[in-house]
Amino acid sequence: MTERAASRTAILVCQGRAVADGRLGVGRFSDPIATHLLVDGEHEVVDRVRAGQAPKAVGARIEYELLCATAEVLAARTVAIDEALREHRNPQLVILGAGLDARAWRMPELAQVAVFEVDHPASQAEKRARLGEREPLTPARFVPVDFGTDALGAALNAAGHDESRPTTWIWEGVVPYLSPAEVSETVTELARRSAPGSRVIATYPTSNRLYSVGRRIMEILLSVTGRTNPMAREPQRSNWTPDTMAAVMTAHGFTVTRDRDKLTVAHDSGVEGRPESFRSTGRLLVADRL
Repeated sequence: MTERAASRTAILVCQGRAVADGRLGVGRFSDPIATHLLVDGEHEVVDRVRAGQAPKAVGARIEYELLCATAEVLAARTVAIDEALREHRNPQLVILGAGLDARAWRMPELAQVAVFEVDHPASQAEKRARLGEREPLTPARFVPVDFGTDALGAALNAAGHDESRPTTWIWEGVVPYLSPAEVSETVTELARRSAPGSRVIATYPTSNRLYSVGRRIMEILLSVTGRTNPMAREPQRSNWTPDTMAAVMTAHGFTVTRDRDKLTVAHDSGVEGRPESFRSTGRLLVADRL
């Protein structure tokens, strides 16, 4: 995945969190920062979904339904990730492919945690611009990495990451855009920098033919109606099974302690949504360095 600014997928994720805030998983999900990270032209569909005003035009309706589903999935997985982060508190947190993630700005539990946000330099520059003068609850260290050319370990060293101290790694919504070899290379680096007690929280895609056909139909309809396809420049590059992902983690010294599909994550997170929203591919894994 090549990013030269905030990707369309990152914006869609941020819009989904803005839709969900105060509406889904109330009491367990909250992201009041998300709406402030959106710019002119990105609020309209958010406001429409929050108001339940479904448009009649085909292209606009597809955007509406896509954001509805995204909000439900994002609320559920955010609850699951945040709770996995809270239950196993480490002195360092690294967010890989951070995009418009706002955890350092919305989670008071991170006040004493060293937070590192890893992403493409241009994506980080745009995020800083969107944040404006808004200060994080804990200093967030931006770690610029062009994954096509830069070494993750060297960049983290330069930012002050201490591999002798336990780290929680959040790898949310990134694995789909990596090849199997790139996933293995990344896990190798995480393992090298993970002291005992470290934790990896990752989402990963699984094969689903029905979802793939539905996604292709959606892409065609967005194209013929002149709408922007948020995933056009970010094709999925790998599929996994729980066994193949566990094999990668185990080979690098991690023990998988939890691995759930999206529907189970939603149920466990207390997020009530339409069942069809959770039928897309994907699982959420927690793996620990014991």
